[in-house]
Amino acid sequence: MAKTVKKETTKTPKDPNSDIKILKTKKQYRTLFGFLLILVSIAFLVSFISFFVSGQADQSAVDAFTDRNETVQNWLGKFGAYIADLFIYRGFGVASFLFVKLLFLSGAFLILDLPLKKLKNTWFWDLFALVVLSVMFGFFATTLPELGGTIGYEMNLFFQDYIGKTGTLLGLVFAIVIYLIFKIKISPEAIKSFFEKKHKDIKADLNSMVNDAKGTDYNLEEFAVKEPEEEEEEIEEPVLKTSAFEINKEALKPTIEHPSEISLEPTIKTVVPTPEPIIIETDDEAFVIEQSADEDVMEENLAAKLVADFGEFDPTLELSNYKFPTIDLLKEYSSVGITINQEELEENKNRIVETLRNYKIDIAQIKATVGPSVTLYEIVPEAGIRISKIKSLEDDIALSLSALGIRIIAPIPGKGTIGIEVPNKNPTMVPMRTVISSAKFQEAEMELPIALGKTISNETFVVDLAKMPHLLMAGATGQGKSVGLNAVLASLLYKKHPAEVKFVLVDPKKVELTLFNKIERHYLAKLPDTEDAIITDNTKVINTLNSLCVEMDNRYSLLKDAMVRNIKEYNEKFKSRKLNPENGHRFLPYIVLVVDEFADLIMTAGKEVETPIARLAQLARAIGIHLIIATQRPSVNVITGIIKANFPARIAFRVTSKIDSRTILDTQGADQLIGRGDLLYTNGNDLVRVQCAFVDTPEVEKIVDYIGSQKAYASAYLLPEYIGEEGSSVNLEFDISERDSMFREAAEIIVTAQQGSASLLQRKLKLGYNRAGRLIDQLEAAGIVGPFEGSKARSVNITDLASLEQFFNNEQNNS
Repeated sequence: MAKTVKKETTKTPKDPNSDIKILKTKKQYRTLFGFLLILVSIAFLVSFISFFVSGQADQSAVDAFTDRNETVQNWLGKFGAYIADLFIYRGFGVASFLFVKLLFLSGAFLILDLPLKKLKNTWFWDLFALVVLSVMFGFFATTLPELGGTIGYEMNLFFQDYIGKTGTLLGLVFAIVIYLIFKIKISPEAIKSFFEKKHKDIKADLNSMVNDAKGTDYNLEEFAVKEPEEEEEEIEEPVLKTSAFEINKEALKPTIEHPSEISLEPTIKTVVPTPEPIIIETDDEAFVIEQSADEDVMEENLAAKLVADFGEFDPTLELSNYKFPTIDLLKEYSSVGITINQEELEENKNRIVETLRNYKIDIAQIKATVGPSVTLYEIVPEAGIRISKIKSLEDDIALSLSALGIRIIAPIPGKGTIGIEVPNKNPTMVPMRTVISSAKFQEAEMELPIALGKTISNETFVVDLAKMPHLLMAGATGQGKSVGLNAVLASLLYKKHPAEVKFVLVDPKKVELTLFNKIERHYLAKLPDTEDAIITDNTKVINTLNSLCVEMDNRYSLLKDAMVRNIKEYNEKFKSRKLNPENGHRFLPYIVLVVDEFADLIMTAGKEVETPIARLAQLARAIGIHLIIATQRPSVNVITGIIKANFPARIAFRVTSKIDSRTILDTQGADQLIGRGDLLYTNGNDLVRVQCAFVDTPEVEKIVDYIGSQKAYASAYLLPEYIGEEGSSVNLEFDISERDSMFREAAEIIVTAQQGSASLLQRKLKLGYNRAGRLIDQLEAAGIVGPFEGSKARSVNITDLASLEQFFNNEQNNS
């Protein structure tokens, strides 16, 4: 039977202006509907007002609505008479005027393009007031049914039948109290403060009246405290002298000279109560000591005000139109899904049972779970059978099944069974499309979700790189490491915005990761002085790793200043505008370092690579730098003890020996895998067997082309500069006449910040890396900054700008 080949249809590119046209059309419909609601509200208002003028005369016309000979006096005609009769007479009475307000507000919100969420509260409380007013008018105005309407009248009768007039009245009072408390926000404290304010105003008026009469500035409270003496002495009335100067009101206005010193944290101000005046009675006179109280201060939380005014900070705003890759970029294979071969399962089951019986091991129960490439047979042995005896028969069972890679799990963690993994004769491939489109990945609430593939039970296996926090991959040549790396990177590209994650890619082979060059300005990070973001030269890896260590130290300083423990808390605090960018705070993206062939780096660089890798592995998890290291030679001189201790998450593809398996997994099992993406994953707990998702090079190329064709940042994410030890041997003899034109300005910036850094000059003066480096060398030659000190910023030898000015004057005099 001939196979039908499914042709791939090339999709026409989507017009970028189509979305804008759709948005414009939606806005036009929204405005049109808003105008319609406003016109309807005006019609309701005219109809309702006309009802109270000519409602009785139009009653007959309402009953004969279809009779065109019947005339009406309503200003909106027969339709107005019918609407007014329906809403006022048969509806809610006078309270129906609230419908006019609600329709008018809704129309205005639609025309002005305001969020309709704000109307929810208004609709709820107006409808609540509509019902309460209708019942209240029906209760009190029984002779005028137009006030309460039929609904109000009937609801009164209903309530009075069950709870009587008194109960109905109490219910109305309770409804009014609910409205006053929750809508009008009336509370006992508000009433109390209102009366206290009135009392203070009356007291102040009395004080002013007495002061006007006396011509002095006495306070009534002083007179209330003092008691009359038996013998009063004549006291000369004090004469108040006026000074001839004017208060400059403009000078007293609050000013902010240094916005970086504004604290964005909410502060609690303790209000000191007004102290009572102290009266000391002496023989001659009463000496009053009055202590002036601090003024009441009300401080508003500036961060909350900024969020209310501008909303939370959105790191994706610069690329707000960025579109994530679509699932149809991944290839759809026709033969997807597990096909169960009943005969093969039955045959394998019989051979396992027969082999175990030959060694006098009886089985109480056996169950098979079919996976993409491996079938798991779970057996429950009879009582009294030792597990070690079954485990020792691994090679015998493999011989009887004529299969490669039999793996026995004795026992399966969390189950009272023993597992025997047997490879399928016809393994099924797991396409990347199936795992990316799975609900488990799409709905994953993880910081850095990775879809690795599918387990033996055919479930999509998704892990969080941020929780690992670093990943070590190993496997022999051609067993799927590079495909696994592509699956990891593709998962992050499908889930994270360019503002949220950056990649540092190290590819000694020069061919595995070069495709990702097209997304350099979207997702990649690099050193300021490098041309290519993907590092293929081993000598440049050392500077990159040390630069990541500098970035790690800088980020920890930001976390310390923000008083948070990890990058997630820091970014949430920055988004809610509680951190001031003037103080150097910024949104921190995750950085993922991917090294494709680690053994080659160790051979060429050795300790120079191992030391920064170990530092990053030990410290970088809290500030969002995560490492993925792959190697095809998992020997102890490559994966050392320091590295293994800090990489709890490990992936092992097929290796050639049990020793390599123990090196990477601390147990055997990787040597019994069948290859072609078959892997074991561990995160310090149990081993999970996964069939890695297959993503081909053309699929990766489509993804990066789709991302690369969109608007990008001006450049790749720049890591901080790092100058190695060879940087200290630079010739620092500079002639004063050959100094850069911005030398003086650069010196002022360095002295003001008290930090000698080329990256600081780059940011402040908007210079390139090379010119900023030359300025730092000239500043060092002049003695303004100290020598290079590794990852630390250079020391500044001049303390303030006055000393710097004196330094330049001395130079000028000497020259």
